[in-house]
Amino acid sequence: MNEYLSLTYLVGAVLVPPASLILLALFGLLLLKRRRRTALALTGGSLLALLTLSLPVVAFSLMDRLEGPALPNSRAVGNAQAIVILAGGVARGAIDWGGDTVSLYTLQRVRYGAWLAKETRLPVLVTGAAPRGGRPGEARMMRDILQNEYGVPVRWLEERSRHTGDNATLSAAMLRADGVERIALVTSAFHMPRSQRVFAGTGLKVVPAPTGYFGYAGGSFEWQHLVPNGDALRLSYIALRELVANLMYLVINRG
Repeated sequence: MNEYLSLTYLVGAVLVPPASLILLALFGLLLLKRRRRTALALTGGSLLALLTLSLPVVAFSLMDRLEGPALPNSRAVGNAQAIVILAGGVARGAIDWGGDTVSLYTLQRVRYGAWLAKETRLPVLVTGAAPRGGRPGEARMMRDILQNEYGVPVRWLEERSRHTGDNATLSAAMLRADGVERIALVTSAFHMPRSQRVFAGTGLKVVPAPTGYFGYAGGSFEWQHLVPNGDALRLSYIALRELVANLMYLVINRG
């Protein structure tokens, strides 16, 4: 299962723009001498698609397809027994911190999870990738930030995961050992649909507590959203990659 998921992530990285569109444009250039019309169509279409994905209005709309409603308030966790915070990556070799630290996505999740834990007084589980090459793992860095910077204790530390499926299964086993069956799940809003699905697949009752919105939620259209930029292309890539990952998880679970 782990090897298959690693392969699907690799395939997804190639299939998701901009990589796929750049490869298609290059293929079009190779055909230029033999099939000029086809070559121009492939190259021009790829460049047009890249331009379209670079528009903020397109990037925000793609994110809207993934991002569900926010938690209205801390009381909305209902009868949840614990808070689970998912890691979202590491910033390797951060010179300002003298080494590795959490990524911006992880920090967003940690901050929101800390607020929710203080409001609800629920125990916290953090889950992330294991340490590699003597470097600290995601979960351990999250725990240190929660405890040292936010004053929020961490009861469970899960740091053997390789992907979201592992986050769910390994966390569920730890929680059930302590009688926990209902959780509030904290992750990025765009990552929540897949995360909620795999955690619910373990039999846990899940209350989504998303954070870090990128779509139009709480905002409105502005004319600047029609001006292409690199940040919008990055958001489009993240949204499309997550949509592909959602599809892959559905296929895997069917099997």
